Amino acid sequence: MSKHHNDINPDSCTACTSCISHCPVTAATRKFRGPKMMGPALERMRLSQDDVEPSLEYCSNCKNCDMACPSGVPISTLNMKARAQYFKTRKQSMRDEMLGHGEKMGKLISALPAGAFFANLGMQVGKAFGIMNAIGISDKLPLTYAGTSFIKQFKELKQTSYPDKVVFYPGCFINYQDPQVGMDFVAVMQANKYEVIVEEDFVCCGSPLLVTGYLEECEQNAKKNTAIMKKWTDKGIPVITCCTSCGLMLKQEYQELFEIDGLAENAKMLYDATEFLVNLDEKGRLNKEFGAIEHRYMYHAPCHLRVQGYGLPALDLLEMIPGLTIENADAGCCGISGNYGFKADKYDIAMTVGAKLFETIKESGVDTAVCDCGTCRLQITHGAGVKAVHPMSLLRQAYEAKK
Repeated sequence: MSKHHNDINPDSCTACTSCISHCPVTAATRKFRGPKMMGPALERMRLSQDDVEPSLEYCSNCKNCDMACPSGVPISTLNMKARAQYFKTRKQSMRDEMLGHGEKMGKLISALPAGAFFANLGMQVGKAFGIMNAIGISDKLPLTYAGTSFIKQFKELKQTSYPDKVVFYPGCFINYQDPQVGMDFVAVMQANKYEVIVEEDFVCCGSPLLVTGYLEECEQNAKKNTAIMKKWTDKGIPVITCCTSCGLMLKQEYQELFEIDGLAENAKMLYDATEFLVNLDEKGRLNKEFGAIEHRYMYHAPCHLRVQGYGLPALDLLEMIPGLTIENADAGCCGISGNYGFKADKYDIAMTVGAKLFETIKESGVDTAVCDCGTCRLQITHGAGVKAVHPMSLLRQAYEAKK
């Protein structure tokens, strides 16, 4: 359950240290003083003076502290607000400027002829000559741009029109890096007799801006997205995302960070794609005409999904597919935490955090993992050496196998 930002009281913290015992970064490095100290403890000090704690930069905003807190204190949000306060009087690095504003780069690349080709080539050259590391971005994690963005592919798609409609919020990663997930989502919704609407005016949810200290820009994005969503939710049309980090920001973090009219009302109509489909099943409305997929998979539940507290709907859905075998890895955080693992000085920490998950997947012998989060999938492929797919891709495959 989210808390409105006016309701966040650091004095609700009882100093039980549960957050510390569940913080994967604290377990991976002694450079981080831990969520209790960074969040509630120092927040009390910040009320009276500008208190700067250098290890604040090590918080990954993975939200495991929030999940562990028995008093319901959104500790990670206190940390992100403190980080924004720190950068009010200091300039962000070029690394944070780039990682925080990935949407700008995506838009530029998408607008240029062969933009993705030259951007991907440029990153390879940058890695070869050490330029990426020089500006503080790890050259080890693979990240490429898709040749054609989701928005462009969607415009070319001819859907069947149905009375039931949903609005799809693709987010930056699906739009610019992994558009196939968005196309698979549309196919799944069409199989369930829903027409998908995409608003081109949506902007980045703001998650990359928040974690790099650009809180004011994040709020501007929140206001714009909230107004667009409200236009549809007022008509009773749900808004759906296939990215758990986007969903967390739109549904929960906006309410914890900002005072914007319509946030709570929108949140009631915001769904993760798998969450929405499970709700359809509970209403007897889900198309279960699945063909067989004779394959074994390992599922990783992203931290940003688990903190939202609606279970593991992807597992519920995939277990309905004949022939498909899937196991929950249940091995904690993968370490990537949005753009955290892309930072050169955090790369080793991120890999240490994800080590248990990587080993669990390797020991299982599967060749493909399933995960709802795009950057988690990158991290899993990088760390465990297996393919990683979104649940929507398997659901689409199952529907098409039945045809």
